[in-house]
Amino acid sequence: AFLIPYFICLVIIGIPLFYLELCLGQFCSLGPIKVWRINPWFKGLGITMLAISSLVSIYYAVIIAYCTYYFFASMQPEVPWKYCDEAWSTCNCRDGTQNDSLQDPWNGTRLECFNFTYEENATVAASDEYFSNKVLQLTNGIDDMQKPKWDLSLCNLFVWLLTFLVLSKGIKSLGKVVYFTAIFPYFLLTALLIRGCTLEGHMEGIKFYLTPDFEKLKKAEVWSDAAVQIFYSLGTCVGGLIAMSSYNEFKNNCLRDALMIPLINCLTSFYAGFVTFSILGFMAHKKNTTVEKVAAGGPGLAFIVYPEALAQMPVSPVWAVLFFLMMMILGFSSIFSMTETVITGIYDQFEDFMKKDKRRLYFFRLFVCFFFFVLGLPMVTKGGLYMLNLLDTYVGGFPLLIVGVIELIVVIYVYGFSFSNPDTEKYPRRLLRGFLHFKIDIEMMLGRTILTTVTFYFFGVMWCVVAPIILVLVVILKALQYEPIKLGSYVYPYWANALGWLTVLFSVFFIPGWWMYYFITKDISRGCRPRNTWGPSQLAKKDWSFFIHPFKKSRSRIDLRRFSQQHVVAPKRSLRSKSAPFLETLDEITREESSDKLQDICSD
Repeated sequence: AFLIPYFICLVIIGIPLFYLELCLGQFCSLGPIKVWRINPWFKGLGITMLAISSLVSIYYAVIIAYCTYYFFASMQPEVPWKYCDEAWSTCNCRDGTQNDSLQDPWNGTRLECFNFTYEENATVAASDEYFSNKVLQLTNGIDDMQKPKWDLSLCNLFVWLLTFLVLSKGIKSLGKVVYFTAIFPYFLLTALLIRGCTLEGHMEGIKFYLTPDFEKLKKAEVWSDAAVQIFYSLGTCVGGLIAMSSYNEFKNNCLRDALMIPLINCLTSFYAGFVTFSILGFMAHKKNTTVEKVAAGGPGLAFIVYPEALAQMPVSPVWAVLFFLMMMILGFSSIFSMTETVITGIYDQFEDFMKKDKRRLYFFRLFVCFFFFVLGLPMVTKGGLYMLNLLDTYVGGFPLLIVGVIELIVVIYVYGFSFSNPDTEKYPRRLLRGFLHFKIDIEMMLGRTILTTVTFYFFGVMWCVVAPIILVLVVILKALQYEPIKLGSYVYPYWANALGWLTVLFSVFFIPGWWMYYFITKDISRGCRPRNTWGPSQLAKKDWSFFIHPFKKSRSRIDLRRFSQQHVVAPKRSLRSKSAPFLETLDEITREESSDKLQDICSD
């Protein structure tokens, strides 16, 4: 049933936001902080995006470290979680070799279990105890963190070392590596799907996957979770799309990208569901139970249920190595982009300083990776899973939704607004000033074709009405559905929930914090108007043929090729610049120039 709201949210929220961020980054070729030259009041929104990307990167690296641990642990004649090892298992551990009809299921092989009191339905799978007692050595709660585990710390260090090596040359090295990390998992998914479909009971799992329970759609939680999952799936509102698209050519067809990439991404998730549920069907068949009872969410699926199924297969180490290799590659492809987003955003802010010596950027990348590794150390302690789950729950919810709402409002409604100039236009034109501005910006990149014109009707409705309303409703629903966080049967203490809310406040504080700073230290007379340096940075002046003013009733055509040099801001070279100057926006020119000077460059 989740697939229904998932794909609905993809259409009405995911694709519109994806397209908006691609266009923003590609138009001005700037990172997630400097892109807010479009509205200086909201530069804090870009800082919030980097804060979210940083927090997600830190705990995401720990999840990849878990996969790395399993990857190397699988390289044995038998996967180590196939049988209950006395070194880490309890008397409740079961791997299929015990006989529960006996008073001593272990048949005397473990003396400590001879007089053990067994409770009904208290048995635990070997893969579960391997993850909790061997890999994590999990403590009783978040208030008992203890020291970092050396093996997980080394795996986490490996993750960040590889991340640094891939990003050492910036977008050039990342672009080459992503060809592998994006394509190779499809081969692994297909191999696992073929293997899953040869196992007994696989059809039961697939039927469970594809048969919707429409009663679940009546729960508001399902719809709010679908909206949040779309943000995670597409990487919107964390600055990554803006940072990556800023390296695009100005004329790149980002409309095609915005339609194809989200669809391919979500269909890949749908395809991966067959891989997962074919294995869950096999597990349900082996245990003589239903698929619903063996399914698990969170880390339980990847590190308990799926490994348990892999252990039952012939040549299990081969399939385990392939599975965790796929998990590592998928994780690395995400963390590479998130870390590069943070580096790009900070680099743009200190570009002049970084350019003085090429080694500065190299050492800065090294510092970011090392700093994130150090911040991740609390999550590789024996109680680290509690901290990881806390961050995942709080950072991945409200901050993303709040950024999405504000981003839409700023670009679609506030773009170009000014308090200093009395607005004589009537509604709804005045209300849609930002949308009309943004529409013109996109047409400068993509041209005014039939496809762009038709799609503007769809994106216009989504940007202006549907997406903002839906996101506000989701924020309200998430607030009403809020419950203290849990991990399995463990309920977090109140102070831990307070810590989670502090991470939310830390993420979004930069938005009002920047407002206050701007109002105190800057000239606010220009209102929300873009800076003079806002505009395309890749485009040579000869390519700016005709720009149609969106707000003049006469629809004046201004040939920007005829602008004299005094109207052009001094060139600024950057990672993405092609020596082209930043041009003042048309509104800025029409505001500052007298009608006499405009007469020889404007024609009605």
